[in-house]
Amino acid sequence: MFVSHLGMAAAVLAAAITAAPGYGQGDLRRDAERIVAAGATGVQVRVTGEGGSMVATAGVADVRTKSPVPPNGYFRIGSSNKAFVATVVLQLVGEGKLSLDDTADRWLPGLIKGHGNDGRKITVRHLLQHTSGIVDDYPFPTAIASSREYRRHRYDTYTPRQVVSRAMRHRPAFAPGEGWSYANTGYAVLGLIIEKATGRPWHAEVERRVVKPLGLTHTRWPGRSAGLPRPHARGYSVFKTGEGFVDTTRHRDADASGGLISTTADLDRFFTALLGGELLRPAQLAEMRKTVPVAKELRRIWPGARYGLGLMRRPLPCGGTYSGHGGDILGFSTRTGVTAEGKRSIVVSVSTERFDSTERALRLEAAVDRLVDRALCDAG
Repeated sequence: MFVSHLGMAAAVLAAAITAAPGYGQGDLRRDAERIVAAGATGVQVRVTGEGGSMVATAGVADVRTKSPVPPNGYFRIGSSNKAFVATVVLQLVGEGKLSLDDTADRWLPGLIKGHGNDGRKITVRHLLQHTSGIVDDYPFPTAIASSREYRRHRYDTYTPRQVVSRAMRHRPAFAPGEGWSYANTGYAVLGLIIEKATGRPWHAEVERRVVKPLGLTHTRWPGRSAGLPRPHARGYSVFKTGEGFVDTTRHRDADASGGLISTTADLDRFFTALLGGELLRPAQLAEMRKTVPVAKELRRIWPGARYGLGLMRRPLPCGGTYSGHGGDILGFSTRTGVTAEGKRSIVVSVSTERFDSTERALRLEAAVDRLVDRALCDAG
């Protein structure tokens, strides 16, 4: 989830959801339709349990042609990408190639400095957990406020060092380790550290270490391409009331903070494998699961939410917790989760981002939360 969209997360549902078994295909379809009714153009969702997977879609893939949402469509995963980057970093830790206590300056001397920022005091752990204090000044696609800006900047690209340089114009939000603030820039730094430690770009290491071993045949780094592979729903953004849905499918950038393209099936396989211990050694998975509270303003929206190393944990209304990582990027919103015992998992892709009002954005997110909670609680 990009920081500009985190503030639009949903309030916890007022009504409690019990853990009565029986959440079925019809329930999933109806909950997906509620997301469309709340203001989305389209949604696809996959829920996996001990009996297999259920898939449902609702809405349309294209507001002009009214074509249906493909159940296996590609989409931009946004900040769900951070879990992939964190996995590679923790694999390197397990191999002894770097340490969570290494400073940013140890790998990238002089990159983080100026206006009180000091890479000699920021560790890899701080970067992974958003406790570095670095203030985001991330350019497109996270700072677009209008359809005009989108059309003007959608093909802009920025190097990770340019992204970090922008952040260095600001004083840190707090001393490293003394607070929590979501920072896409921190993951730009982690991408550079991966490259320095391995000699290959972060996305090449993700492909080698995660994508190929798990057989994620529909997960890819788009590189310079601004489009999506077929099939896909078009991604839309609503920037202001009265303007309607703006097609924001095509754009570039996001890099290590949110650049991959995938499908619900591939993301489900990734998160269940990660949390099931297939990708990390026990010591590194335990480190990933160590969490701190998110920022106060987000705790009001997500009571009990905590953040680990590239992984978020949230409580379920029926008891227990689930872990995953969501993602928001122009045109697409992704939500993922695996229950603590690993028996149920979910991936939701909504092909709409709303910026027209906080109320509408919260209403849409609340509908997504309702689906996630009901599906993971198996509440029919």
